[in-house]
Amino acid sequence: MSLSGKVAIVTGSGRGLGLAYARELARQGAAIVINDVDAGVAAEAVRTIEADGGKAAAVVAPVGSTEVAKKLVEAAIKEFGGLDILVTNAGILRDKNLLKMTDDDFDAVINVHLRGTFTCVREAFAYFKENNIAGRIITIGSPTGQRGNFGQTNYAAAKAGIVGMVRTWALEMKKAGVTVNAVIPVAATAMTKTVPYFQKAVEADERGEAMPAFFRHELGFGTADDVSGLVAFLASDAASGITGQAIGAGGDRLQLWTHPEAAATEYRDGGWRYQDLVDNFGPLFGDKLQTVGEEFLPLPDELQPEARPAQQNQPVAAKVG
Repeated sequence: MSLSGKVAIVTGSGRGLGLAYARELARQGAAIVINDVDAGVAAEAVRTIEADGGKAAAVVAPVGSTEVAKKLVEAAIKEFGGLDILVTNAGILRDKNLLKMTDDDFDAVINVHLRGTFTCVREAFAYFKENNIAGRIITIGSPTGQRGNFGQTNYAAAKAGIVGMVRTWALEMKKAGVTVNAVIPVAATAMTKTVPYFQKAVEADERGEAMPAFFRHELGFGTADDVSGLVAFLASDAASGITGQAIGAGGDRLQLWTHPEAAATEYRDGGWRYQDLVDNFGPLFGDKLQTVGEEFLPLPDELQPEARPAQQNQPVAAKVG
């Protein structure tokens, strides 16, 4: 097994995508530190991995603080003798439009997603560097962090920030031989059950059937297991030369996201003054302005939702990752 003898922490791994990542890492031979805020859920996740033939232990705590980050690394060392892999998956949602979003709504999401990623990565990297371990760090982004999504100011900021940190950390960790990447998942979760656009895909998955090809191929929308292989790959020696990247996975699709680059460049001797911009911005850049949000293809007739059809084309990128 490719990860035999390795030890991994997966935050937010009691259920859903996090549990899928943990199970795949365990299938590849890694011992797993499960993390969740619900003791019963965490215990069941441990039992699931052990039933699969793997090794697991649980830390019940909300990520965000330095204290919890230390606790996770200490648990890996105590239970399994060390740490080689960190997957920062933990997250929450507090979706509201800007005028309805409270300070608490904003702070809660930033604390778990962004600060939790920061504190856990800092603690893991310190351990890797001190012990001369070429560790693997996999953070979890979202299409929302790449493109934006209505009603998710806090989530978009956190996920975009995670990718920004990954690019910085790739520079800082290179000399130590530690890799760090962001995975951008697009997969069916409990949240997608409420999105009419994905109704037929989610129903097929719940029946244990393959999702229609339209979802898997055209939309790159699939199951948690369609993403977990990428997480395990990035944790392996086979990915030792890959760092600082944002890589999307969903259904039959794999994507390498670009880093932000200038879409167009123009120069003017003496600089750009107000009237220069009034006169020239439109002709120079008007047809090059960048789009925001995700745009989804119209559903084929046979895949139309049976309820709430008027909502079928809502922006839903963040709900699937």
